[in-house]
Amino acid sequence: MERPGYKGHLKILILKMLSEKPMHGYGIMAELEKTYGIPHPSPGTVYPILASLRRSGLIEVTGGGKREKRLYMATERGKVYLMEHEEDLLEVMRLLNRFKEFSELGGKELGKTLKDVFDSIEELTDEQKRALVEEFARFTKRVRLILLGEIPEGGGDG
Repeated sequence: MERPGYKGHLKILILKMLSEKPMHGYGIMAELEKTYGIPHPSPGTVYPILASLRRSGLIEVTGGGKREKRLYMATERGKVYLMEHEEDLLEVMRLLNRFKEFSELGGKELGKTLKDVFDSIEELTDEQKRALVEEFARFTKRVRLILLGEIPEGGGDG
Protein backbone atom coordinates (compact mmCIF):
# COMPACT_ATOMS: atom_id res chain seq x y z
CA MET A 1 0.00 0.00 0.00
CA GLU A 2 1.31 3.46 -0.78
CA ARG A 3 2.53 5.65 1.99
CA PRO A 4 2.02 9.39 2.24
CA GLY A 5 -0.23 11.21 -0.15
CA TYR A 6 -3.93 11.64 -0.57
CA LYS A 7 -4.70 8.16 -1.93
CA GLY A 8 -2.36 6.45 0.52
CA HIS A 9 -4.06 8.25 3.39
CA LEU A 10 -7.50 7.36 2.05
CA LYS A 11 -6.51 3.73 1.68
CA ILE A 12 -5.58 3.27 5.31
CA LEU A 13 -8.58 5.31 6.44
CA ILE A 14 -10.99 3.24 4.33
CA LEU A 15 -9.37 0.05 5.62
CA LYS A 16 -9.90 1.30 9.19
CA MET A 17 -13.56 2.04 8.46
CA LEU A 18 -14.07 -1.41 6.94
CA SER A 19 -12.41 -3.06 9.93
CA GLU A 20 -15.12 -1.52 12.13
CA LYS A 21 -18.15 -2.52 10.02
CA PRO A 22 -19.00 -3.67 6.49
CA MET A 23 -19.96 -0.79 4.20
CA HIS A 24 -20.94 -0.23 0.58
CA GLY A 25 -19.17 2.25 -1.68
CA TYR A 26 -21.70 5.06 -1.28
CA GLY A 27 -21.67 4.57 2.50
CA ILE A 28 -17.89 4.87 2.50
CA MET A 29 -18.05 8.13 0.54
CA ALA A 30 -20.75 9.53 2.86
CA GLU A 31 -18.79 8.52 5.98
CA LEU A 32 -15.56 10.04 4.65
CA GLU A 33 -17.36 13.35 4.18
CA LYS A 34 -19.53 13.31 7.31
CA THR A 35 -17.14 11.90 9.90
CA TYR A 36 -13.76 12.84 8.54
CA GLY A 37 -14.57 16.08 6.68
CA ILE A 38 -13.18 14.92 3.35
CA PRO A 39 -14.99 17.08 0.82
CA HIS A 40 -16.96 15.21 -1.83
CA PRO A 41 -14.96 11.97 -2.14
CA SER A 42 -15.75 10.72 -5.63
CA PRO A 43 -16.49 7.24 -6.92
CA GLY A 44 -13.48 7.73 -9.23
CA THR A 45 -11.28 7.92 -6.13
CA VAL A 46 -12.99 5.50 -3.75
CA TYR A 47 -13.68 2.52 -6.05
CA PRO A 48 -10.11 2.19 -7.37
CA ILE A 49 -8.91 2.25 -3.74
CA LEU A 50 -11.40 -0.51 -2.89
CA ALA A 51 -10.15 -2.52 -5.88
CA SER A 52 -6.55 -2.06 -4.75
CA LEU A 53 -7.35 -3.08 -1.16
CA ARG A 54 -9.18 -6.12 -2.49
CA ARG A 55 -6.29 -7.14 -4.77
CA SER A 56 -3.97 -6.85 -1.77
CA GLY A 57 -6.22 -9.20 0.21
CA LEU A 58 -6.92 -6.54 2.84
CA ILE A 59 -10.67 -6.40 2.19
CA GLU A 60 -13.29 -8.70 0.73
CA VAL A 61 -16.75 -8.32 -0.77
CA THR A 62 -19.83 -9.76 0.87
CA GLY A 63 -23.27 -9.76 -0.70
CA GLY A 64 -23.54 -8.23 -4.12
CA GLY A 65 -26.54 -9.69 -5.92
CA LYS A 66 -28.04 -7.75 -8.82
CA ARG A 67 -30.10 -5.44 -6.61
CA GLU A 68 -27.98 -5.81 -3.50
CA LYS A 69 -25.12 -3.34 -3.05
CA ARG A 70 -21.70 -4.83 -2.58
CA LEU A 71 -20.58 -4.68 1.01
CA TYR A 72 -16.87 -4.43 1.68
CA MET A 73 -15.23 -5.55 4.89
CA ALA A 74 -11.68 -5.90 6.15
CA THR A 75 -10.16 -9.36 6.13
CA GLU A 76 -8.10 -10.72 9.01
CA ARG A 77 -5.06 -9.83 6.92
CA GLY A 78 -6.39 -6.26 6.66
CA LYS A 79 -6.87 -6.03 10.42
CA VAL A 80 -3.33 -7.28 11.00
CA TYR A 81 -2.09 -4.71 8.48
CA LEU A 82 -3.81 -1.95 10.47
CA MET A 83 -2.19 -3.12 13.70
CA GLU A 84 1.22 -3.24 12.03
CA HIS A 85 0.70 0.26 10.59
CA GLU A 86 -0.89 1.87 13.63
CA GLU A 87 1.53 4.83 13.47
CA ASP A 88 0.55 5.52 9.82
CA LEU A 89 -3.11 5.49 10.82
CA LEU A 90 -2.44 7.86 13.72
CA GLU A 91 -0.63 10.20 11.32
CA VAL A 92 -3.66 10.19 9.00
CA MET A 93 -6.00 10.90 11.92
CA ARG A 94 -3.82 13.81 13.09
CA LEU A 95 -3.80 15.21 9.56
CA LEU A 96 -7.58 14.90 9.29
CA ASN A 97 -8.03 16.67 12.63
CA ARG A 98 -5.85 19.53 11.37
CA PHE A 99 -7.88 19.77 8.15
CA LYS A 100 -11.12 19.76 10.11
CA GLU A 101 -9.97 22.49 12.49
CA PHE A 102 -8.52 24.55 9.63
CA SER A 103 -11.88 24.32 7.88
CA GLU A 104 -13.70 25.39 11.04
CA LEU A 105 -11.37 28.41 11.33
CA GLY A 106 -12.54 29.56 7.90
CA GLY A 107 -10.01 27.71 5.77
CA LYS A 108 -12.70 26.15 3.61
CA GLU A 109 -14.19 29.57 2.79
CA LEU A 110 -10.70 30.98 2.24
CA GLY A 111 -9.95 28.18 -0.21
CA LYS A 112 -13.18 28.83 -2.12
CA THR A 113 -12.40 32.55 -2.29
CA LEU A 114 -8.85 31.96 -3.55
CA LYS A 115 -10.24 29.59 -6.18
CA ASP A 116 -12.69 32.29 -7.26
CA VAL A 117 -9.80 34.75 -7.62
CA PHE A 118 -7.77 32.21 -9.58
CA ASP A 119 -10.69 31.35 -11.88
CA SER A 120 -11.46 35.00 -12.65
CA ILE A 121 -7.88 36.32 -12.91
CA GLU A 122 -8.09 36.93 -16.67
CA GLU A 123 -11.21 39.10 -16.30
CA LEU A 124 -9.91 41.32 -13.49
CA THR A 125 -9.07 44.94 -14.17
CA ASP A 126 -5.67 46.35 -13.29
CA GLU A 127 -7.35 48.21 -10.43
CA GLN A 128 -8.84 44.98 -9.06
CA LYS A 129 -5.47 43.24 -9.34
CA ARG A 130 -3.74 46.07 -7.45
CA ALA A 131 -6.39 45.89 -4.73
CA LEU A 132 -5.85 42.12 -4.45
CA VAL A 133 -2.07 42.58 -4.18
CA GLU A 134 -2.59 44.99 -1.29
CA GLU A 135 -5.20 42.80 0.38
CA PHE A 136 -3.11 39.63 0.08
CA ALA A 137 -0.04 41.44 1.47
CA ARG A 138 -2.05 42.79 4.42
CA PHE A 139 -3.65 39.41 5.06
CA THR A 140 -0.42 37.39 4.91
CA LYS A 141 1.34 39.87 7.19
CA ARG A 142 -1.47 39.66 9.77
CA VAL A 143 -1.57 35.85 9.62
CA ARG A 144 2.21 35.63 10.10
CA LEU A 145 1.98 37.95 13.11
CA ILE A 146 -0.77 35.78 14.61
CA LEU A 147 1.39 32.67 14.09
CA LEU A 148 4.21 34.44 15.92
CA GLY A 149 1.87 35.09 18.84
CA GLU A 150 1.35 38.77 18.12
CA ILE A 151 -2.35 39.36 17.78
CA PRO A 152 -2.88 42.42 15.57
CA GLU A 153 -5.56 44.85 16.72
CA GLY A 154 -8.58 45.75 14.62
CA GLY A 155 -8.52 45.86 10.83
CA GLY A 156 -5.25 47.76 10.32
CA ASP A 157 -1.86 46.45 9.31
CA GLY A 158 -1.11 45.38 12.89
